[in-house]
Amino acid sequence: MIFSVNELKKYNKVVFISLVTLVLILSGMAISKYTGNPSIYILFTLVSNALLFMGFNKNAIFFDAFIGAFFWLGFWLKLTLRVAFSGGIFHEPVGNFDGSGAAFDQALIVTTCGILGLLLISLIRRNWFFSYPDQIEKLHHHSLFTFYKNNRKIILSAFVLLFTFIAISNAMLVIYQRGSITQTTLPFGLNGVYKWLLLFGLASFSALVLRFEFEIKKKTSLLVMFLSLLESFTTNVSLLSRGMILNSGALIYGVLISLKRYQIKAKLSFFVFTFLIFSVLFASSVLLVNYLRTSIYLDGNSTTSQSLTNTHAMTAPLFVDRWVGMEGVMAVSSYPHLSWDLFKTALKEKYNENDTSFYDNNIIDSAYENTDKTKHHFISLPGIVAFFYYPGSLLFLFFSMFALGGLAAVIEFCTYKLGGMNVILCALFAQVVAFRFASFGYVPAQSYLLLGSLFLNLLIIYFAERITRFLQNR
Repeated sequence: MIFSVNELKKYNKVVFISLVTLVLILSGMAISKYTGNPSIYILFTLVSNALLFMGFNKNAIFFDAFIGAFFWLGFWLKLTLRVAFSGGIFHEPVGNFDGSGAAFDQALIVTTCGILGLLLISLIRRNWFFSYPDQIEKLHHHSLFTFYKNNRKIILSAFVLLFTFIAISNAMLVIYQRGSITQTTLPFGLNGVYKWLLLFGLASFSALVLRFEFEIKKKTSLLVMFLSLLESFTTNVSLLSRGMILNSGALIYGVLISLKRYQIKAKLSFFVFTFLIFSVLFASSVLLVNYLRTSIYLDGNSTTSQSLTNTHAMTAPLFVDRWVGMEGVMAVSSYPHLSWDLFKTALKEKYNENDTSFYDNNIIDSAYENTDKTKHHFISLPGIVAFFYYPGSLLFLFFSMFALGGLAAVIEFCTYKLGGMNVILCALFAQVVAFRFASFGYVPAQSYLLLGSLFLNLLIIYFAERITRFLQNR
């Protein structure tokens, strides 16, 4: 059975109606228990859901979709569920937030202001800057494509060997892992190469290969999709990260958008098997990483039953509470010493593996204060809305979010042009930028390293095309 774009639109309508129904039900349950001004909660709900839904309509770019999803999970859904079912009590620390109606109102006003900045720049970008064409008929990077086509089996085999080697060596040497102190320093700056490959370098190769497979067969490739998901699984286990859904979700979403823009044929079985493979690998990665974290953080002193119990305890709150957002705004909006000096101090924060974050040390009562900082590196994150409210100015917050939304659009435009008009790669990089924004707040001055890595990745692809073209023309 061939799965057409029109059939995909039908499923989109079902998802849209189901989501709207869910939002209405949850909003009704939350507003009846909300202790602040109901009109402020309603405005917050409208703005938060507008950001989400605008991210998936016509002329949206990938950043719109991902930032809308991250903000919806981290702000609206988290607050709504906590108010409706937990009496307004949150899992993460909230600093001086006292739970009063006035404190809730202030937090929602701050959040709404930040989201409005993103909405405004999105509307301007749609009308005057950049949107994707409905169809992309020409393949760019012809030389790279020809090289891949002529050496397909060797390249795919080398890719599997590469991500397997990187994952195993990183796990054994502890070069870069979440929550761990680096135990091995490699020569020639290779630690940075490992970090780039693990975070999105290997995934960007998956994006290239998926695009080339579509051009060869004019249809989806379950084999390459499986390899892409397998790379994400091994990478995230090696990182001790439960974020497999990020890169793999971006690749899957990029593939979905590619159906229309590249005129790709897809069977329903492709989506069914992709969903099943992703579900199994993602659930396995979360459980395995939680088990490994428990064993490592307890220094091997836990029994198997204790590790399994702790694994369950760590897994349960993941699906809502671990998305950065609402707690950070609640803590910062209730902090009594907001000022430009506070913002400048936070902006100058330096990276230190043997300490927690500025936010942990100054804004909240951190749960990581008494951890062994010689072995583990744990931090809490305020999120980008909370961070840009450190001066206590709603106007500054609004224009900061407006500017950052514009920066994200420029990055995605550059990815589209330099990356060979590969929308799967655009989806991946847009997710990386959106997630960095959503979880912003630790060592902010070093954000240039991530942005630089993204552009370096694009330059590698750009010059790889030029080099292969030169060699093929000799």
